Amino acid sequence: MPNARATHLTRRGILAAGGALGLGAVLAACGDEDTNSGGSDSTASAKASGPWSFKDDRGETVKLGQVPANIVAFTGVAAALYDYGIQVKGVFGPTTTTDGKPDVQAGDLDVSKVTVLGNAWGKLNVEKYAALSPDVLITTTFDDAGTLWSVPEESKDQIAKLAPSVAISAYDRQMPKPLERMWELAESLGADMKADKVVQAKKKFEEAAARLRAAAKAKPDIKVLAGSASDQLFYVSGTNFSIDLEYFKALGVNFVEPSEKAKEATGGWFESLSWENVDKYPADIIIMDDRSSTIQPADITESTWKKLPAVKAGQVIARSPEPILSYDKCTPLLTSLAEAIEKAKKVS
Repeated sequence: MPNARATHLTRRGILAAGGALGLGAVLAACGDEDTNSGGSDSTASAKASGPWSFKDDRGETVKLGQVPANIVAFTGVAAALYDYGIQVKGVFGPTTTTDGKPDVQAGDLDVSKVTVLGNAWGKLNVEKYAALSPDVLITTTFDDAGTLWSVPEESKDQIAKLAPSVAISAYDRQMPKPLERMWELAESLGADMKADKVVQAKKKFEEAAARLRAAAKAKPDIKVLAGSASDQLFYVSGTNFSIDLEYFKALGVNFVEPSEKAKEATGGWFESLSWENVDKYPADIIIMDDRSSTIQPADITESTWKKLPAVKAGQVIARSPEPILSYDKCTPLLTSLAEAIEKAKKVS
């Protein structure tokens, strides 16, 4: 099981395999590969033409003779681009749930119109990828080495030969920066960034940020804990490195912080607790990892969890450790936390 596996990961392995985000990706990586595909006739909706180039967050510049039409992207990236009107051809990463519905990381993406190259973190069918004749592969990176998120380590060299890659960093920066970079990428691909929907989405994000700042300022004593659940362990995230938590903290949110020593085993990202010790850190609000690879609050049966003051008070909300990097999708993350703080009772 992934928890046993995680204890043997090197620091880089933890970062690359997703331990950085509460082991959600490691859990997902243990899922079965699903290479079922939807329609493969989708093309990028880019309106631009002529030579294309983009300098990514690794400092690498991709240059092509024309704007990419055959785009393959990590599911969350595809969802962000979709919000800006850019349709990718193939995706890899959590895309559909067992009942065929879009995974939480797919956002509003029409999953029936993309070829799914691997329906779990770290799964990418190289043969199907090659068959799409990809112009570019786009994903994120969650470490300072520029490791391509969810690209399988064992086949990364094969994958790299088929098309150039672009990576947007979601590591050790505040949320607005990767949002800006995804905006710039979408614009380069031909998205209409002056469209009313796009303009309004950015405005609403800024308004939501102001609301969260005001809520945190009004209730500075409300403690927020970022958690993630698996069968055997509960993970408490520190605010370092995570783009959402770093930003929320900058806006004034009072987070529970595991000690640096406690986070050493995970490269400084989070602390692992047994369910018996889930009450180690008092909190008034708990924001829980919403990815399908983790156990959701309603499905946690541990009695120690149910006894937590925040749980008893109904002060548990969702968190997206891998935010879909569009203003439209990040705004609700700010709004829900602001609302939770506004309504929260001091229970810790």
